[in-house]
Amino acid sequence: MALNARLDHRNPLVFDTHELGRRPGALQRLTRTVPAPRDLGIQGVIGVPEGASVELELRLESVMEGVLVTGTARAQAEGECVRCLEPLQLDVEADFQEMFSYPDADDRGRVQHAEPGDDAEDDEDRLFLEDGLFDLEPLLRDAVVLALPMQPVCQEDCPGLCPECGVRLADDPDHHHDAVDIRWAALQGLADSLEPGDKDEMSGAEAGVDEKQEK
Repeated sequence: MALNARLDHRNPLVFDTHELGRRPGALQRLTRTVPAPRDLGIQGVIGVPEGASVELELRLESVMEGVLVTGTARAQAEGECVRCLEPLQLDVEADFQEMFSYPDADDRGRVQHAEPGDDAEDDEDRLFLEDGLFDLEPLLRDAVVLALPMQPVCQEDCPGLCPECGVRLADDPDHHHDAVDIRWAALQGLADSLEPGDKDEMSGAEAGVDEKQEK
């Protein structure tokens, strides 16, 4: 069943296959730099900024059932290190391959005619050409997401942040905190809250106790 053309050939991620014709074996190579679409990456983690340059190298091959698209996308992603929370940039290269089927051909390349009651479940996962055009954006998006790290780091051995004060440990390798015995922490806090006179009285009282114990 033929589809009505809904794709806009002016969209930089929409490609025209008319030059290939429907001659199996026909081949076309394309190189194109396009602006990145919105949300190209892992939302809230890392991704290619909208409008940033994405370099595409494509190979279009005509086969019996459609056009086989093989390509590579290269771009620079931006995100935040999951350990130290510093901004980072990462070069990403994503490979992809997908078949865009002719809407009027079956999986053997034979012209088929829709009949009432035909089961369309087999077509749910297939991508189709629309008037000789195909949209690369869904394929590009899936490939880039798979190529990006789920937990990006600024460097493999990033030490992260100090769990006590939040200092970036890479900036201060000798950073540390003196360990305090929790059993004395409460007494130290009480001593710090006393006035000088109170401390003298407490010391006198402790001395008196010691004298009694000696007797």
